Amino acid sequence: MIDTLASSGIYIIKTLVGLATYLLLVRFLMQASRANYYNPICQGILRATAILTGPLARVVPSWGRFDGATLVTALLIQTLGICAIMSMAGYGMFAAVYLVWSAVALANSLLSIYFFVLLAYVIMSWIAPYSSQPVAELIRDLAEPICEPARRIIPPLGGLDFSIILVFVGLNLLQNFLLILPLARASGLPTNLVMGL
Repeated sequence: MIDTLASSGIYIIKTLVGLATYLLLVRFLMQASRANYYNPICQGILRATAILTGPLARVVPSWGRFDGATLVTALLIQTLGICAIMSMAGYGMFAAVYLVWSAVALANSLLSIYFFVLLAYVIMSWIAPYSSQPVAELIRDLAEPICEPARRIIPPLGGLDFSIILVFVGLNLLQNFLLILPLARASGLPTNLVMGL
């Protein structure tokens, strides 16, 4: 019975922490990509995450386009979630390696967000390339900053943009070979500890 309760608690914590960090990271990416803040979806994300970032906004500075308070808040929430999960699983409440695991989890979440944004961007370019819907506008705002450098390497050919394939390959390399999985293995990050890994 305790194992079932612990498993249920771990699942709930993992889900709530995952949702909170995904929202915070989208907020971070909105500022980094200079998304239209008058977009109703952006306004909703800002309002939903303001209660989390508010306390640190006065202390942690922003670095140009990068919102330090949002990133630090996401790191703290991820670390607290890992501490709670490890404690429920019968391990220590805190260890320094949990911070490394949190950073790896956040980096993986950022790459996952970009993967799904790019996937939606490709689908949107087929179905409604000039849509002015708030969702389409946010997807364009988030995707364009990482697609533009790839277009300098592979320019559009005959109206088809193949540069996005280069971005997908880059994301896959970072997640599976160059950054996320090697760091997760090197730091001993348990599988299924965080959302998306």
